[in-house]
Amino acid sequence: MITVSDLAIQFGKRVLYRDVNLKFTSGNIYGIIGANGAGKSTLLKVLSGELEPTKGIIALGPGERLSVLSQDHFKFDNYTVLNTVLMGHKPLWDIMQEREYLYAKEDFTDKDGIRASELEERFAEMDGWNAESDAAALLSGLGIREALHNELMGALSGKEKVRVMLAQALFGNPDNLLLDEPTNDLDMETVSWLEEYLSNFEHTVLVVSHDRHFLDSVCTHTVDIDFGKVNLFAGNYSFWYESSQLALRQAQNQRAKAEEKRKELEEFIRRFSANVAKSKQTTSRKKMLEKLTVDEIQPSSRKYPGIIFNIDREPGNQILEVSGLKAYNDDGSLLFQNVSFNVEKGDKIVFLSRNPRAMTTLFEIINGNIDPAEGTFKWGITITTSYLPLDNTEYFQSDKNLIEWLSQFGEGNEVYFKSFLGRMLFSGEEVLKKVNVLSGGEKMRCMIARMQLKNANCIILDTPTNHLDLESIQAFNNNLKLYKGNVLFASHDHEFIETVANRVIELTPNGIIDKIMDYDDYISDPKIQEIRHRLYGE
Repeated sequence: MITVSDLAIQFGKRVLYRDVNLKFTSGNIYGIIGANGAGKSTLLKVLSGELEPTKGIIALGPGERLSVLSQDHFKFDNYTVLNTVLMGHKPLWDIMQEREYLYAKEDFTDKDGIRASELEERFAEMDGWNAESDAAALLSGLGIREALHNELMGALSGKEKVRVMLAQALFGNPDNLLLDEPTNDLDMETVSWLEEYLSNFEHTVLVVSHDRHFLDSVCTHTVDIDFGKVNLFAGNYSFWYESSQLALRQAQNQRAKAEEKRKELEEFIRRFSANVAKSKQTTSRKKMLEKLTVDEIQPSSRKYPGIIFNIDREPGNQILEVSGLKAYNDDGSLLFQNVSFNVEKGDKIVFLSRNPRAMTTLFEIINGNIDPAEGTFKWGITITTSYLPLDNTEYFQSDKNLIEWLSQFGEGNEVYFKSFLGRMLFSGEEVLKKVNVLSGGEKMRCMIARMQLKNANCIILDTPTNHLDLESIQAFNNNLKLYKGNVLFASHDHEFIETVANRVIELTPNGIIDKIMDYDDYISDPKIQEIRHRLYGE
């Protein structure tokens, strides 16, 4: 349990929030949401003790332990992977180190023997004899193979380090767990493992994430940072989003009577609760939606970008024909081969692979930026494309302002280009910013504005949610569901894939899997999993 009393956070004259009084209780998982800069990660740092609040008190339950997902991926480079995980339970790790020191002494005294006996008792109470096997099980669940468990952290890749840091945070069943973007750099299988793990976690969890499916799958409550305040609501992210949109519509409809509004809100809660009760979500398992009240539903101050993809020309029957493509990675390893498929009218295809480089390479090939090792591709004569690449660095190496930059990609006057930038939440003097000083999220919004200029009937998206906040992701997702053209994309966002894609193509070194089906059905079909294992040589 974590109790927050009269908390205020202020940096200079800027007040993030004040008068925060909350209690986070055992058995619940709290998703923290808010616009960029609202103070989500700051709140976790204050709760962990890393940052001193301007005012207020943070208190844990008596004798409780707090664990935090470390963001410093180099801190443990000189320790083995297994020991890095064990260090997540500091009291146990300290006992293990002292035991090792005592037993290594050549002049072991009676006093040392008494101390060793005390340590052994505490070691057993903390289930120390199973510590290494428990740590190894966590690592394996997170995709770190056993051969790496005794390697130094410094030898691991960045993505492998992320998983070890997550195992460290989870180790020892902490009473309170703080997770800042825990799904970053995790593949879909590992995210599913983490969802299941947290769904069965019986203590207190606070999590910041831009992964809506993850928030919906694990969270029993939503902590919304808005209007300079921190408010706690029962329910997951989807409940918060849908209810805030409903409340906003009601606020805009001043003519509706109070009683009519209340009935509409009550019906919304009833329908949402019924849908969740049928799911496998944590929210359903712990039945937290029973506590929802109409008074909790309020409109949000969030601004959502206007991501609207239109098409100038209806596509013909021939979209894209791919035949026998083969490609290698920069290190000479085979990315994929025997890749042949036809894109049909209306297809919205998600491309998957255990190696993200495979999707990027395919997209670069069909956009004519690189040549395949073998094979051909042919676009239909009616098809116009617009591409959102994974790496947009080359587009922003100039000192042009946003209007000058965007005008390179279309025809029109200044007002015309300002309207597209305005849709993407660039207003006033912001349109005169130099593009070479933009943040990752701002660059992505510029790239999306650039794509909208083309009115293409086929859009190609390589991991489009990278660097975007929840509001931009939600707006992007909503529009793609309605888009009349073809979509070819890769993504780590489960909700994005499930709600946009009607076809799945998985690229492997030994061929492809091509299925017209929903993503959730694809990843849960045992026959498809057998095919995947065979094609990946497992």
